[in-house]
Amino acid sequence: MLNLVLFGPPGAGKGTQSQKLIDKYQLVHLSTGDILRAEIAAGTELGLEAKKLMDQGVLVPDEVVIGMISNKLDANSNAKGFIFDGFPRTVAQAEALDQLLTSKNTAISGMIALEVENEELKKRLLLRGKDSGRADDQNPEVIQKRIDEYNNKTAPVANYYQGQDKFTGVYGIGVIDEIFSNICIVVDAY
Repeated sequence: MLNLVLFGPPGAGKGTQSQKLIDKYQLVHLSTGDILRAEIAAGTELGLEAKKLMDQGVLVPDEVVIGMISNKLDANSNAKGFIFDGFPRTVAQAEALDQLLTSKNTAISGMIALEVENEELKKRLLLRGKDSGRADDQNPEVIQKRIDEYNNKTAPVANYYQGQDKFTGVYGIGVIDEIFSNICIVVDAY
């Protein structure tokens, strides 16, 4: 089973590249952001709490996210593999994900990190905010807080996967298809 963690700061292109990976490798997409936004759209209690936190640029509690992922894994037990988009975001989440996958007789194959400079991220997110209507992409202060949150809490996850020899960085600026080709070279080596 091919299980990929697609990694990078907000606005790095994870959503764009994950869709291309899903199509090519027939993976099930596990985007915690999409799952949470669906809960928000449905107006569930979890969704309302998640919206409040997301609008502030704060991460949703680990146990909630791990529970959602476990449910998605169970619902897709015959999948060829999964792509984890935007998760794990902390070392604690990475450890919890490893434990969850081990309990389901699988593991992370590798982590691919899209590397993009902060100024480019800000430009991309503000542009996306104009089109998407997402409040967290329209406010420069919230965008900066999300980038800071990533740098302070999420970037150490790369070290976790480097310690398992499962980390590869891919430059995330340029033509989408060229970036995708570089990602595929990494995936095909697993």
